[in-house]
Amino acid sequence: MSSSHDPFDDLLNLEEEYYREGYEEGLRDGAESGRVEGYSLGLSKGFEKFVEAGRLQSKAVVWANRIPKYQQKHHQQDRTSKEEYESARKAAEGQSETAKSNARLPPIHSNPRLEKNIETLYGLVEPGTLSTNNDDEAVNDFDSRMKGAHGKLRIIERAVGEGTTSRNVNTLSPAPSKNENIEDVGKIRSPAEARSTDV
Repeated sequence: MSSSHDPFDDLLNLEEEYYREGYEEGLRDGAESGRVEGYSLGLSKGFEKFVEAGRLQSKAVVWANRIPKYQQKHHQQDRTSKEEYESARKAAEGQSETAKSNARLPPIHSNPRLEKNIETLYGLVEPGTLSTNNDDEAVNDFDSRMKGAHGKLRIIERAVGEGTTSRNVNTLSPAPSKNENIEDVGKIRSPAEARSTDV
C-alpha cells in the first residue's frame, strides 16, 4: 500500500527551510565582512598602539636631551662635523642670546637613577625593537612593554616634576562635604559639573 503524500508537509517545514537558508547565507556574508572589518580594526588599533609608543619615545628623547651630561655629548658630536656646526651657526645669526636661551627647555637636575629610567623607557619603546607581527606572543610582548613604559613614565614624571601625575588630584575629585553619601565620595565630576557647583 502506497503512503499518501501530505500536501501540507512542505508548508509546515517552510520555516525550518528558510531558517537553514538564512543561516548559511549569514555565515558566508559574516565570514567575508568579518575579514574586512577585522583588517580595518586591526589597522586602527595597531596605529593607536604605535602612536602611543611614539609619544613615549619622544618624551624619553626630550628628557634625555635636557640632561646636562647628554647635552655635552651632543655638542661634542656636533663639533666633530664642521659643516653642520657652521650651518647651525649661520642659522643662529640674527637671534639674540635671550631668544636662544628662551627657545631651550630648562635642564633637568639629573641623577644616575633618573638617567637609567629614561634609558629604560626609551629601550622599551624603541621603534626597531617593537614587533609588528599579529600573533599572540608578539601582541603580548608589545602590551607588556607598553605597560612597563607607562610605569617608567610615571616614575620619571614624578622625579622631574612634570606631566599628568604631578597635577593636583583635588581638581578631579573634591574633598567630601559633611553630609555627602559614602557612594559619592570617590565620584569624579566632569569639568561642567565642577564649574556649576563652584559658582
